[in-house]
Amino acid sequence: MEKYFNDALIGNKNTVASFSKKGELLRLTYPTPGYKQFINFFHTGVTINDSNIIYLHDDINNIYRQYYTPNTNILNTQIKNTYFNLNIMQTDYIAIKENIMVKKYTFTNENNIDLDINFLIHSSMLTNQNSFIGAKVIENGMIQYSHDYAISTFSKDKKISSHMINDTNSAIFSGKIYDKDYIGMSNDSSISYNIGTLKPKESYTLEILLHICHKEEKEKQEEFDLEIERIKKLDLKKQYQSTKSYWERYVKNHKVIKTKDIKNEYYKKIDEIYTRTILLYPLLLNEQTGGIEAAMEIDEERTKCGRYSYCWTRDAVFITKTMDLLNMGKETEKFYKNFCKITQSKNGMWEQRFYTDGKLAPCWGYQIDETASVIYGVYEHYMQKQDKKFLKDTLKMVEKACKFLQKYIEDILEKTNKMHVSYDIWEMNEGIHLYSIASIFGAFENMLKIYETVQDDFKENRLKQEQIRKEKEIIEKMLISIKEYVLVQFYDTKRNTFVRNQTDKNIDISMLGIVVPFKMFSVKEKKVTNTVETINMTLRTYTGGYKRFEYDHYMDGNPWVIATLWMALYNIEIGKIKEAKQCFNYVVETSAKHGFLAEQINNETKKPAWVIGLGWSHAMFIIVLEKLAKIGEI
Repeated sequence: MEKYFNDALIGNKNTVASFSKKGELLRLTYPTPGYKQFINFFHTGVTINDSNIIYLHDDINNIYRQYYTPNTNILNTQIKNTYFNLNIMQTDYIAIKENIMVKKYTFTNENNIDLDINFLIHSSMLTNQNSFIGAKVIENGMIQYSHDYAISTFSKDKKISSHMINDTNSAIFSGKIYDKDYIGMSNDSSISYNIGTLKPKESYTLEILLHICHKEEKEKQEEFDLEIERIKKLDLKKQYQSTKSYWERYVKNHKVIKTKDIKNEYYKKIDEIYTRTILLYPLLLNEQTGGIEAAMEIDEERTKCGRYSYCWTRDAVFITKTMDLLNMGKETEKFYKNFCKITQSKNGMWEQRFYTDGKLAPCWGYQIDETASVIYGVYEHYMQKQDKKFLKDTLKMVEKACKFLQKYIEDILEKTNKMHVSYDIWEMNEGIHLYSIASIFGAFENMLKIYETVQDDFKENRLKQEQIRKEKEIIEKMLISIKEYVLVQFYDTKRNTFVRNQTDKNIDISMLGIVVPFKMFSVKEKKVTNTVETINMTLRTYTGGYKRFEYDHYMDGNPWVIATLWMALYNIEIGKIKEAKQCFNYVVETSAKHGFLAEQINNETKKPAWVIGLGWSHAMFIIVLEKLAKIGEI
């Protein structure tokens, strides 16, 4: 079953869930962002006056309206079945202090006849040969379990009216489920609750709880049973209010960029994206390690991509830049001081990607800019916080990384071919790439600044003083060599533009990296402005968005939010504010429902084409927003 679009997210520090725009629960992860995902499907429906099942997420007679409770991660989906005139308000949230998802359903009869309603849940857990699934019926619901985990689905106080452990698919369409067994072996099972007869204008509210338990947390069966009984006794009104209050305070504490107080629709949309970014990041962040997920997964079977539910250090460095702008400095510091340390290889590099808990994720190569980005980002964080202790705490880590980058530069300058070839920023081409070299240039410049900042603290350590002096000399010489190398190897004198690599020489938005953010060249240098003119002629689409590079075929080669905002940043740097705002406006106008930003935009429909809620897209938005706000343009 394809579930490529997460239209909405909710969560707390350990559990995150995604939903479709029609309120269908698509994914449920625990205990860290991205891992482990449990849900194959979770379908809910009703039978009304002996009808077949009417799925809440998929019926021709259903009309939908979905919205978040303002400034929260509480999702509301209003579902009106126009055939029976039954209105269903579905409210979903994950409690802040409890490991439970609350699914609240309020059924209102808007018909002029009585409606007899039965509510059904049919859910399936993901499984494999090493994680066999069983199911057990309890008084108020059911438990679906494997060796390591269990998901309990139950009502706080209402008993189930029927259940079906095995072969639910044969009966679910009719809405009449029955099974003599209370326990069985099945990936999917179902339960139902008899709502009863609602008279016209009458309402009934049913609250369903989902609880995930790692069995190591509750080793004895009795402990597990007692935990469910404890959860049943929770005051759900207090759980809702504490969750609502928590997110409202969170937004208030992190909404620190001051924008114009204008009440038109355009500014409302900007504010919606701004607010949603603040609420998104804690759902991507592993609080224990500081790892940051790129996006909630959208393609578990890898039918179209290599998956997204991992931490790339490069993406995370852009996100941490944003976190610093949003008063999330502690989260940024944990990323560098914890996650980066535990994921750094012995030779000083970082591999392509990791699970957010720090374990190495499946990779197909490495990108040298991932390592360079960490050094660059460490000093960028220092510039925000001016905490010299942070630099000293991460000094050994960035020195190891710097040594690895030096070996890489020596390898390509001397053409020894001792090191494994690197992929580019887009993970599609192996070779030597302009953006990658620019990122190393930026890393080396920031390494010099790190040394200049901390060297006085080593006055009593002559050996360290001498080591720093020698390292600075090496880096300064390499900076000169890198710039000379780029001017010879990456500038096409026939087109009078820089090129992205030494093979295909296609125009690529990442070439802007030589000025934004890595400042290898001046934004007004002729070679740079020639290149930008060519980028505008080659990559800008008629809708105003920018593609990544010439002949991009990934997901049909759409404009990317990242690429468009990258051009906005360049235009701000060069003083072309009108052009910068055009890029910014494109992103605002093409944003997804609820203020989420996608990875790509369909050039025909101007709607999200792939990966809704991409952390990197949101990061670039906030970086541009902050710069425009600072000069009074937003």
